[in-house]
Amino acid sequence: MPHRPRIPSPGRRTVLRGSLLVPAAALPAAASSAPALALTGRPEAAWGVQVGSVTASSALVWVRSDRPARMLVETSATESFRRVRSWYGPLIGPGSDFTGTTPLYGLPAGEQVHYRVTLADPGDPRRTGRPVYGTFRTAPARRRDGVRFLWSGDIAGQGWGINPDIGGYRVYEEMRRLDPDFFLCSGDTVYADGPLQPSVTLPDGRIWRNVMTEEKAKVAETLDEYRGNFRYNLLDSNFRRFNAQVPSVVQWDDHEVRNNWYPGQILDDARYTEKNVDILAARSARAFHEYFPVSTPHGSARRSRMYRAVHHGPLLDVFVLDMRSHRNRNSPNRQADDTTGILGAEQLRWLKRALAESRAVWKVIAADMPLGLVVPDGATDFEAVAQGDPGAPLGRELQVAELLRFIKRRKVTGTLWLTADVHYTSAQHYAPERAAFKDFAPFWEFVSGPLAAGGFPANALDGTFGPDRVFVRAPDRANVSPMESPQFYGEVEIDGDSADLTVRLRAEGGAVLFTKVLRPGRTGQ
Repeated sequence: MPHRPRIPSPGRRTVLRGSLLVPAAALPAAASSAPALALTGRPEAAWGVQVGSVTASSALVWVRSDRPARMLVETSATESFRRVRSWYGPLIGPGSDFTGTTPLYGLPAGEQVHYRVTLADPGDPRRTGRPVYGTFRTAPARRRDGVRFLWSGDIAGQGWGINPDIGGYRVYEEMRRLDPDFFLCSGDTVYADGPLQPSVTLPDGRIWRNVMTEEKAKVAETLDEYRGNFRYNLLDSNFRRFNAQVPSVVQWDDHEVRNNWYPGQILDDARYTEKNVDILAARSARAFHEYFPVSTPHGSARRSRMYRAVHHGPLLDVFVLDMRSHRNRNSPNRQADDTTGILGAEQLRWLKRALAESRAVWKVIAADMPLGLVVPDGATDFEAVAQGDPGAPLGRELQVAELLRFIKRRKVTGTLWLTADVHYTSAQHYAPERAAFKDFAPFWEFVSGPLAAGGFPANALDGTFGPDRVFVRAPDRANVSPMESPQFYGEVEIDGDSADLTVRLRAEGGAVLFTKVLRPGRTGQ
């Protein structure tokens, strides 16, 4: 992108100061639980910093303290912090598990922003901890600046947590070095239903070792246990270093609560003493909002709303879906009338309206589950949209058909779907000439993941919307560990001159497995 501003990558000093303030092994023994209130010394932010909700002029900075503290943020155009702007943040304490966010406004568009977070003793503002540093780029105001971001999902799943023997979550360091504008995490940000064991013997006899915490030794049920699951990934230095440099756009799926959950579900699972999934989901949603810098404020009446639009300059809008909180129950999914579907009626209306109103060249629909891949839930029920019947739309497919018909008839151009969930990487092209349902314009769906979880074989395709699997890379057996198979992530780059969008499916280690270039304003591709 020749006209992209030559914004230098953040200096090594800033990144190291921001993420390696305290190495994972040196985090306090009590870090996995709420810190004690009677502590000596000064407030510390050993969990690093994060930034989210980044626009051309604003951002949301996150931190966690080890005790009650006042959050103070300073921003600068340079790493030297010679000239700073100061932001007076909230008083953070046990009500939010000692996490807090501070909104930044009036930032310059398309520029690198350096920031540092200082925690102050609320009883004596002169007693401050060591600053924690981070950096990010604001969204561009000009089309010619271009956009580049990464996406993936599925972290610490199927028994594979932080393994110090292989350097922890190594893929995060690889992604950080690509210096994207932001990272889209497509769900399964934690595995609250997936307890870890201290060690696992692999098929070839090698031993996988997990960093353990109290909350990762059982399924999460209480608020504190959910908080501990969201805290777990922050024990990894690669993860914290990545957060200090790359803004996030985060959505959730099922494992933030419990595998394959849906509203109203009552569990038949001996591991849980709390059987009402709605109660578990509410606790997880609270912890989710505490541990990620998302724009929904704490205590909001709409705090459970996860779906939203992220505007990233003239070239890109990202529509972050929630295919979990508003769905109907998992079933054989063959009903002839289904107004709830996988999105719920209100979210579908919002998505139609937002797509129609978008003036961005490209409209990425960030789905936490795939469209045409058959994802079973037990012997007879189904988890996602498809159910394996290649005929006319049934069940949740009816809602997707309605959306695809709307996109075609309203002439909404530049849509593509990004997702994770299935623990392999692939590219599917959907076209009406191959489909049972034909009233839609062709489109692409790209799948990536996992980042730090088990790999699985490819799912079967459902022919209702005519998918053609153009590329796939997947293990040949279930739950292949990250020591046996590379992890996967995707890259999207939009050129500032031509507005061409390039998708690259990547494997850990740097290999580009598949590349597809899409042209703006065209259908079919």
